[in-house]
Amino acid sequence: MKDFQLEVNGERRTVTVDPSTPLLWVLRDGLKMTGTKYGCGIGACGACTVHLDGVATRSCLVPVSLVGARRVVTIEGIARDAVGAAVQDAWVETDVVQCGYCQSGQIMTAVALLKSKPDPSDGEVEQSMGGTLCRCGTYARIRVAVRRASSRAK
Repeated sequence: MKDFQLEVNGERRTVTVDPSTPLLWVLRDGLKMTGTKYGCGIGACGACTVHLDGVATRSCLVPVSLVGARRVVTIEGIARDAVGAAVQDAWVETDVVQCGYCQSGQIMTAVALLKSKPDPSDGEVEQSMGGTLCRCGTYARIRVAVRRASSRAK
């Protein structure tokens, strides 16, 4: 066990865990931030997506020992950002959510896309969002919500 200092959603947090513990479990079990979901554990589904220094990252694949000084942003903190707030508002307005399990990963992926490409084409949206799986198949509404958020965030 080792102490790690993390910056999560703008706050310094200390956790004492095994260095190989995935960031996902540090967030969920150690910090009680359950918005980031466990889906597959192998980085294939995207439910566990968070931002590390603004980059959409599968938290199930990142050992806490590799986080270092990078800023971690989770779904609980994304609305503090103008693009994050625009995406969340568009999600609600578009009624994207069905079961909701993948939605934190979807939103985190969409925010990272719009920060890197504020006006993506439909093809770019599909390519970027395609790696984040939705069991309910709300992909058409996700695309509409991303486009709507893109318009608002400009």
